[in-house]
Amino acid sequence: MSIAEQAARLAESHAGLDGVALLRRLVREEFAGRIALVSSFGTEAAVLLSLVAEVDPATPVIFLDTLKHFEATATYRDTLAARLGLSDLQIVRPDPATLAQTDPDDALWREASDACCHIRKTLPLRAALGGFDAWITGRKRYQGELRANLPVIEAAEGRIKVNPLANWSPERIEEEFIARALPRHPLEAEGFYSIGCLPCTARVDRANGPRAGRWLGRDKTECGIHLSKPTSGEVAHPRRAASRWPERPGAGC
Repeated sequence: MSIAEQAARLAESHAGLDGVALLRRLVREEFAGRIALVSSFGTEAAVLLSLVAEVDPATPVIFLDTLKHFEATATYRDTLAARLGLSDLQIVRPDPATLAQTDPDDALWREASDACCHIRKTLPLRAALGGFDAWITGRKRYQGELRANLPVIEAAEGRIKVNPLANWSPERIEEEFIARALPRHPLEAEGFYSIGCLPCTARVDRANGPRAGRWLGRDKTECGIHLSKPTSGEVAHPRRAASRWPERPGAGC
């Protein structure tokens, strides 16, 4: 059975399930010991992390440390993981040799933000997922046009990808924050509503959209871990490739 066929089977057999109900089936039964949660520990992340902890606090949780995060995110990550009892937090960083080759002056985010995301997020994630058959994301349909038709279960790059909160609304997320007494990311109170790397995250009016503060001023809304990837040539020669990626004013990593 192909991955696409497996995803279709799972989607059919788990139709109507989301949140904890779906996670129980997939984490405890279907992919027991073979599934991980990938979390940014952003402003909404606590809800999904809490649901996963409720199902199995030993579920591996992967955090992509790009070496460009806000210090507040790292502090929040550790505080939240401890509070929820998550016992397998895996902090994954980019390969030093790759960074030395492709971003020796630590300025790639200015010249070719897609390549920066690729070497700091996509490649490390690809390696981290090597031992898993499925992974869980916190993406939701209300988070933008590219996510508007997000399935709850899908096939992606040889694995099953699970989006248990795909059809949740902002109101339901807020209700869970309150019901579970979850701590907020400290930067949310300062006007940061979607938080990634420091250079690519800006304060915005919440009315502008849930991800408006990411890559502000650029024609970019995703880091790339959920999209098609740059070619090996683009990664090996990012500055040469930058001429093929339209430069977009502002920050972006």
